[in-house]
Amino acid sequence: MQKYGLIGYPLKHSFSIEYFNEKFSSENIDARYVNFEIPEIKDFPEVVEENPDLCGLNVTIPYKEQVIPYLDRLSPNAERIGAVNVIKIIREKNKKKITLEGHNSDVVGFSQSIKPLLMPYHQKALILGTGGAAKAVCHGLHDFGITTQLVSRTSKPDAITYEELTPSVMKEYKVIINCTPVGMYPKVDFCPQIPYNELTHEHLLYDLLYNPNETLFMRKGAEHGAVTKNGLEMLLLQAFISWEIWNKK
Repeated sequence: MQKYGLIGYPLKHSFSIEYFNEKFSSENIDARYVNFEIPEIKDFPEVVEENPDLCGLNVTIPYKEQVIPYLDRLSPNAERIGAVNVIKIIREKNKKKITLEGHNSDVVGFSQSIKPLLMPYHQKALILGTGGAAKAVCHGLHDFGITTQLVSRTSKPDAITYEELTPSVMKEYKVIINCTPVGMYPKVDFCPQIPYNELTHEHLLYDLLYNPNETLFMRKGAEHGAVTKNGLEMLLLQAFISWEIWNKK
């Protein structure tokens, strides 16, 4: 039996295990998907060594960047983005030689998901967060010709802070993507601290979270007329792409 899985911490919110095991069952695929909740990235090699039937992994918060030094090679997409969310495990017949190949399916999943919502006035985007998912989102938006600006809780060379989101900035940047875990179940009463009163019907708020179905970030945006979308479709698309990567000869 083949084995696939997810590394991250924490993983109570994970959608992937249910999605893939239902897929395996309905399509009579002799495989199972398991969660590997590792407190530190240094535990990653142990996961690979102790699971000789492991053929592929998904990677989630907070390891999309931290896992890269442990990999043997990256796909052009993953190298360009600087983040990995899919690992293909290639084993020689004797299973002694293992090659770990990093890929990024986030950027394709995100791009396909947001594309139908983009309007001509969506020229600039605020990216809330600075991690691996934010990197993929930036690349996806750049491919559409959209300028991006990272937003962080702390001052960083390539990011502005939430305190710098003035009315003029909010008017200029009409796409806002939440790439942080703020608002994720069970902490559903939290949301990124943006000036929601500056939002209009021309704003597009996209939350990479999918649990709950409507986050507080989305709800407050909708109250001001903004178009909103959660990350479920993106997740489904990237899961589909993950399966293609794992099974590509």
